Amino acid sequence: MTKYIFITGGVVSSLGKGIIAASLGRLLRARGFSVINQKFDPYINVDPGTMSPFQHGEVFVTDDGAETDLDLGHYERFTDTNLGKYNNVTSGSVYQHVIEKERRGDYLGGTVQVIPHITNEIKSRILGATKQFTPDFQLIEIGGTIGDIESLPFIEAIRQFKSEVGIGNAVSVHCTLIPYLPTSGELKTKPSQHSVSVLRSYGIQPEVLVCRTTRPIPKTEKEKLALFCSVPKEAVIECRDMKSIYEVPLALEDQNMAHVILDMLRVQDRTPDLKAWQKLVENIKNSKNSITVAIAGKYTKLSDAYISVVESLKHAGYANDTKIDIKWINSEECVDYKNCKELMKDVSAVVVPGGFGVRGIEGKLNVIKYARENNVPFLGLCLGMQCAVIEYARNVLGIKDANSKEFDENAPHAVIDLMLEQKNVQGYGGTMRLGAYDCVLKKGSKAHKAYGQDKISERHRHRYEVNNEYIKPLEEAGLVFSGMSPDGMLAEIVELPKLDWFVASQFHPEFKSRPERPHPLFKGLIDAAIKHKK
Repeated sequence: MTKYIFITGGVVSSLGKGIIAASLGRLLRARGFSVINQKFDPYINVDPGTMSPFQHGEVFVTDDGAETDLDLGHYERFTDTNLGKYNNVTSGSVYQHVIEKERRGDYLGGTVQVIPHITNEIKSRILGATKQFTPDFQLIEIGGTIGDIESLPFIEAIRQFKSEVGIGNAVSVHCTLIPYLPTSGELKTKPSQHSVSVLRSYGIQPEVLVCRTTRPIPKTEKEKLALFCSVPKEAVIECRDMKSIYEVPLALEDQNMAHVILDMLRVQDRTPDLKAWQKLVENIKNSKNSITVAIAGKYTKLSDAYISVVESLKHAGYANDTKIDIKWINSEECVDYKNCKELMKDVSAVVVPGGFGVRGIEGKLNVIKYARENNVPFLGLCLGMQCAVIEYARNVLGIKDANSKEFDENAPHAVIDLMLEQKNVQGYGGTMRLGAYDCVLKKGSKAHKAYGQDKISERHRHRYEVNNEYIKPLEEAGLVFSGMSPDGMLAEIVELPKLDWFVASQFHPEFKSRPERPHPLFKGLIDAAIKHKK
């Protein structure tokens, strides 16, 4: 029987519930248990696909084409498990499904209400993921902060679910903040006490407290939290700020968090195998070298907008015993080529990530031109590949007005055009080319050498593609199309073999990188960057 672990947050938002959930998943996986993570988001959007990265950060895409919350990226990276559409649930998707059933008459004329109809639908999403994966443990994170109006249906559904599965089959983990007051020199537990009080008022008594803090929590304060929150002393877990998120699982293991939860769920503990993870953390802490890698985009004020890219770069660095220092370059500041050269002069590599819209494009083209002309290792992702093709068409092939139909619908030379199957699509949500598709690699290419195989599968999220009418002229001018769809109709990877590393992909390789197994394209970039620095 699957055991359920519910993770809520209180006091403030952005406490790192996703990292806690991912870390606990890692500890259970290290014990040989099967684990899946699930995220419940209380916003009314059906999914985050149409949300601005400035508001919500990156949209993470799964193999089955679901546009999901960025926490699913953490879940996949920590537990090394591929997730899907069952693993991210929003209020919007729940209400949409209930309303569709009401319109069909499925409720036989009954009054549709939050309780029981919405809460029943939420519980069915929990069980749907259980049936899909049949794991030993299912970790469900509730987005938002306890006390938010929009999350109440999820909290009520959890209360009902815990009662239905019975004692010993489900536990609640509550993440809170222990603020430090410099004036008094004290850590204050009162906000956490109030947060637990609110959670209890909804009918849920947390069994475990995870306390975010900037400094060690004294034993007396832990005892106070245990007393006033009705939690066992050993279940008050300290989670201090750390230099790397990958240190968190080991910090939680040092406090026996997994053991405590397994005991509550009446499951015999096992000896965890964390040797590889410990070695990873040691490499992170003791990197002998460092290089600077630029990320040139338009969402640079919020690093979460490119969080999978950042983590993928770090993964490749760990494999090379090298610390990656990220230099954020706002592509709008690179429209002036002189300024672009100044910003790029101290970097060992550059990534131009995905995105949408015309803003900042000319700056990205200048960044790519500089990288190409100065042999700075370059990796383009999705829109980054399209920009690489436009830049090459303009400055090498000589088509000065080469452009994308996304930026100019009347472009006379649209080297990037809307995909044929996208031309009659109505609406924006969930209508792009999404999820995993196969790609055939050209033997002898840099991409082929990096992957070490002839055929790969990667995740996509785009509407536009390289216009096939321009492939032959671009090839004749020296641009190599080293990855194509199996039918040969869609360009997936381009590269310049004479440069140390100039590779760009239409797909998003960052979604499949793992801390212990960096993605081949990011590994290739960092390998070349280290040589470039030397």
